[in-house]
Amino acid sequence: MSQKTNAARILDKARIPYELKNYPVDESDLSAVTVAQKFGLAIEQVYKTLVARGDKTGVIVACIQGDHELHLKGLASLSGNKKVEIVSLKEVQPLTGYIRGGVSPIGMKKSYPVFFDQAIMNQEKVAVSAGLRGLQLFLSPKDLISVTRAQLGNISTSSEG
Repeated sequence: MSQKTNAARILDKARIPYELKNYPVDESDLSAVTVAQKFGLAIEQVYKTLVARGDKTGVIVACIQGDHELHLKGLASLSGNKKVEIVSLKEVQPLTGYIRGGVSPIGMKKSYPVFFDQAIMNQEKVAVSAGLRGLQLFLSPKDLISVTRAQLGNISTSSEG
């Protein structure tokens, strides 16, 4: 039942190699940790996409390791803002075209600045949402950064500390 998403079509057009994989969705648990478990991946390979708003730039997108928390000050500094906050859940779909649990850093309604935590470069392949719940894109960090024109920085902290 693999369907092509907008994100997959963009990768096809850019001739970027990727894999599209389905997984069973549990509406009560849309966490990246659960996605990693379903694929048997290390959590370091699964990246979640968060939508934020900066006081100077407006909407920005951050991608961080699935079990990490967004470091707001780090993101603000990297993105040229004094202050950054996560947008409310009800704003996510109107801003991105994607629903919670299915937000891809590729192919949003508008082209927002994208920022990845620099730790992504430690991975050979990473998984991000393909734009639908239950569908992940697997590709190289280099290709993902290239297609999203992302900047790298220290924008996440471990959930444990």
